[in-house]
Parts: sequence; structure tokens; C-alpha cells
Amino acid sequence: MIRFDPQMGKKDKDICSEQSAMKRLKQIRNEIDKIDEKLLDLLNKRAGRCLEVGDLKSKFRETVFKPFREKEVFERLKEANPGILPDKHLHSIYREILSSSRRLQQPQKVVYLGPEGTFSYFAGIEYLGHSTDFVACRDIAEVFQAVSTREAELGIIPLENSLQGSVGQILDMFLMHDIYIQAELFCKISHSLLSSANDLSPAEIVYSHPQALEQCAGWLRIHLPDARVVPAESTAAAANRVVDELNACAIGHERLGEMFRLNVLSRGIEDMPDNWTRFIIIGSKLPEGGNQDKTSILFTLPDKSGALVGVLSLLAQKGINMKKLESRPLRSKKWQYVFFADLECDLSDYRYDELKKDLSKVCRFLRILGSYPAGSYLNGT
Repeated sequence: MIRFDPQMGKKDKDICSEQSAMKRLKQIRNEIDKIDEKLLDLLNKRAGRCLEVGDLKSKFRETVFKPFREKEVFERLKEANPGILPDKHLHSIYREILSSSRRLQQPQKVVYLGPEGTFSYFAGIEYLGHSTDFVACRDIAEVFQAVSTREAELGIIPLENSLQGSVGQILDMFLMHDIYIQAELFCKISHSLLSSANDLSPAEIVYSHPQALEQCAGWLRIHLPDARVVPAESTAAAANRVVDELNACAIGHERLGEMFRLNVLSRGIEDMPDNWTRFIIIGSKLPEGGNQDKTSILFTLPDKSGALVGVLSLLAQKGINMKKLESRPLRSKKWQYVFFADLECDLSDYRYDELKKDLSKVCRFLRILGSYPAGSYLNGT
């Protein structure tokens, strides 16, 4: 008597189903290959148009970096996106396409507060993409000097932090150099604990930049109360130091782990998670074109009653919102101050010509640092 095994029928169906799935998978891969070929063709056509744009820009001595135009591209694509591809992925893809386009038009040297692996470096990658030539500088003064002498086209500097305020030295640099703000970006600052070791048990020393150590002080008191805290010139320098020290850890950007082949022992160790730094991109020319969202200005005032009120009144009459106002002592003159302000308007527009004249009358010195698009908030850093 032949006995029927019910499992045999199920196995045959499973084999049949697997074969069908593999056949469909092969079809999908072939379709993807064809789509990739079309994409490659379109990308090369786009690159050809970018080369034409570069030739035209060179004839009229226009700058390659056009932040308003790039913002326009991102916003238009976001509106047109049907939603299968997440907007975040779309932004990352086009960030690199635009980075390549700029490189095709003209190789761009961009200087930043180094060394490689600092938050300034990662902010530059997030905003300008990997086709940019990034060159590290020792300090902020060197960044300004390189852009001012046109040794570099652009510079990336941290202007202010949401927890610790502005970097005062930068206002001094703007007074010393004819440099302009081209764009801004806001990057979330999140710290990780990095080490050559696999866990916290050997940790006796923690290296990092003083700001990072301060921002993670509470976490360190709880998790590494006996560890010696040692300041380093940067988070990247700290990561480099712990490569060969098993008893040491560094605090810095998570991606430093990949860069220095370190283990990420803990992520998000900052005491205040809502920690953002505003970076600005600087250049030697005033930004051009587009309906810019913001304008930054520097000004000094005569030593008389109501001088600052006069400036504020002129702005109020035009309905202009002031997003930021701060003062810093003038190094060249005792008890005199320079003011830095962010205005929600495009002062480069002809409609504000009269306002600029009026502001010049009530200010002892007035300088427009640039009108530019309002910055996006990037979580990648």
C-alpha cells in the first residue's frame, strides 16, 4: 500500500513559489539595470548642460556657488516628489548631483576650521557634498585669510551655538576682511563616545575639545566618574589620540569612528539633546540673485542717546523683523561697540535703497554682510 505524505505537496509548492520569486527577482533586477542606464544617460546630459552654464558664468565672471538657485531646485523637487522616495533621500541624492555640477563648472576649494573630522568638516559635507575640495585650516583667522586672498572660493565657519552663543572672534574677522555671507545652515550637534576598546571598563582618560567636554559633563559624571578629562584642540584630534590607547576614549562626531576605525561605545551622550550650531559659508563677493530670505549687517553708532532706537525704528517702519542683535567691543576703540544683526528681508532688493540710505545716516558705520537664503536644519551632524 502506498502512503501519501502531505508534506510532499507543501514542499513542491514551496519550491514552485521560490522559483517564481527568483524569476520575478531577476526580472526586477533587469528592469532596474535598464532604469540605471536611462539615469546614467540623463545624468550625463545634465552634466553637459552644467558645463555650458560654467562657460557662460566664466565669461561674465559669475560665481559657481548659487545657494538660492540650489534651494530653489530642492524645493521644486520636493513639491514634485510623489512620495515613494523619501524627501531626505531625494535631498541627499541631489546634494551630490549639485556638488558634481559645481565641480564640473569649476573646481572649488573650500576651507574650514580643521582638522578633518571636525563638526565644521561634516557640516561642509552635508551642505556642499563630496565633490568639493575641502582644505583644513588651523583657526578661524586662517579661514578668513584664505577666502579674502582668494586662495579659496568659500569658507565654512561656526557662527553661533544654540546653547553657548556666538563666536565673538568672527565679528572681529568681518571687520578686518571684505568677506560676505553666502549661505547658512543649522546642524544638530550630537556627541558619541569613541574608543579602541570594546567597552567602557578600561576607560581612564577622556579626550575632547573643551566645548564637547562641557556639553557632556553630566554624562561623564554618571558613567565615567573616575576618568581623567583632558582637553584637546578638536574632537578629531581627540579621536586620533585614542587610536593606540586602549584605556582612553574620545568624544566627538559618530563618523569619526569610521574615519579612525574606532568603536562607538555610546551615542547621544550630550546633556542637552537640542543642541544646534549655525554655520555660515563665506565668500569674497556679495551673493547675487533670487529673493533672499535674510540679511546680516554690521554697524556702529554715534555715542549719543537714542542711537540704537533710531536704527530699530527705521526697521520697524518697514515692517522688518530683527532675528538677532548682539554687540561686541571694538578692539580699536575703548568703550565703543560693534553691532551684528540678522534681518528677515532682502536688503539687496532695490525696494530697500532708501532704507539703506536712512540707516547710513543714523549709523556711524554700516556694512551689509550679505543677503542669503534661510538655512535648512540638517540632522546629519
